[in-house]
Amino acid sequence: MWWSCWARGQLRGGRGSGHRFPAYTQQRNGFRRAPQKIKPQSPDKGMGSKPYQNKLFPPVEELVSYTSSSFPKRLVKPFFFTVGFTGCAFGSAAIWQYESLKSKVQSYFGDVHADWMDKFRPQKQGNLRKQVNKWWNSLSEGQRTVTGIIAANIFVFCLWKIPAMQRIMSTYFTSTPACRIICAPLLLSSFSHFSAWHLALNMYVLWTFSSSSVSFWGQEQFMAVYLSAGVFSSFVSYVSKMVTGRFDPSLGASGAIMTVLAAVCTKMPEVQLAIVFLPMFTFTAGNALKAVIAMDTAGLVLGWRLFDHAAHLGGALFGVWYATYGHELVWKNREPLVKAWHEIRTRSSGRRGGEGSQ
Repeated sequence: MWWSCWARGQLRGGRGSGHRFPAYTQQRNGFRRAPQKIKPQSPDKGMGSKPYQNKLFPPVEELVSYTSSSFPKRLVKPFFFTVGFTGCAFGSAAIWQYESLKSKVQSYFGDVHADWMDKFRPQKQGNLRKQVNKWWNSLSEGQRTVTGIIAANIFVFCLWKIPAMQRIMSTYFTSTPACRIICAPLLLSSFSHFSAWHLALNMYVLWTFSSSSVSFWGQEQFMAVYLSAGVFSSFVSYVSKMVTGRFDPSLGASGAIMTVLAAVCTKMPEVQLAIVFLPMFTFTAGNALKAVIAMDTAGLVLGWRLFDHAAHLGGALFGVWYATYGHELVWKNREPLVKAWHEIRTRSSGRRGGEGSQ
């Protein structure tokens, strides 16, 4: 569903999709008795004698099936990876914010001096450079923040188009608990898109909702939330796949983007939204969020295969939780870490000063 949103300025947004892969050989429901590597075989009886091929999705490589007793063991490493990565993301964001503020304070007088000297320096030539700088300065802080994310997604999309990279991309940039590599794809798959329309839709949504979300949290906290949401939504998808026995690989930034959408809708529930192609129909952000959660819940329970509904639902619930409780519980309690980092930096600066004076 595509939305448009107004809040002191018009925002437009949409709902991307982190796809499952119904296009290829589907593992049987449930778990098999002995864990072993298997090659893609003929699909279940209800799917016909040949696997359905679709150019929108990459091929599936070396899936592994597991017994029901291995269900908790298979999720142990992804669980600790999710918890550890989330902690590192927020810790790094807190240190990043500290360093950024410190740099701004130290460079304040230097910038004043530079502005004074610029009056006597010849102006740099280059119309293209001036246009790029003008465009960059016209962007909001949120749009400048997500530019790097969009560039990374485009780069990964280009890697998918290199035939020699297909095997590596399928292993590391699609997420499924039945793959040989299970931790790295939790993060890498959230930067991965195999089809152009999937990439364009997700990046459009991220771009249009970036200003509101970054205004809530700031650049550093936004990056921590976004990256953590991508890993968390992938882990929720892992749990769903292990429970249902459907190990179709998933990819896409939809889980992380659903966190951004859910957070904005939670913070601004009365904002009027509209479908992009049907602007005459409007509804509140709160009602839109409820509808999205209800649809993904129904899709998860009924076994719909159009989207990775578990990842969507995990991302949406993560966004609601963080907007309601997470900011207070996590970000507001970063002071001990920042103090510890400040002491480390002070000691390091003191040692350098002492060595320089000798």
